[in-house]
Amino acid sequence: MINIVLHEPEIPANTGNIGRTCVAAGARLHLIEPLGFRLGEKEIKRAGLDYWDKLEVYTYVNYEDFLKKNPGAKIYMATTKALHTYADVTYEDECYIMFGKESAGIPEEILLDNKDTCVRIPMIGDIRSLNLSNSVAIVLYEALRQHEFKDMRLTGQLHRHNWDE
Repeated sequence: MINIVLHEPEIPANTGNIGRTCVAAGARLHLIEPLGFRLGEKEIKRAGLDYWDKLEVYTYVNYEDFLKKNPGAKIYMATTKALHTYADVTYEDECYIMFGKESAGIPEEILLDNKDTCVRIPMIGDIRSLNLSNSVAIVLYEALRQHEFKDMRLTGQLHRHNWDE
């Protein structure tokens, strides 16, 4: 199972969307405080729809608390500042993929301590960054693809017809 980590997320709708993506992907969500919202806010519930109660979510007081409670965790740091792309690495089962807050990303001190596991999503020109929930989906689904979408439904179903028509 892949673990998604949000370091100090600020926007409840992004976190709600990411929570919904985690449920669909069978991933755990880890939230490192301070959060820019309360977990009970209606915006987070609205974005997560009725999936939030199915989400395996953990919260931490700070980054040090996260490290203490997840000793030896293999952590990939998703950042626009990385030297390698998200597709350049092999994501281990049970790895952690960390994303920073919307306004500033992951603090550079943390990035420097983890420079070998920093990854980026390529972009054209001077675009500063993608939306956080989109970034999580891109990297998470690459990790799932590398694991051949284990335990996921690989075919879709029509609602009123079937594919054999």
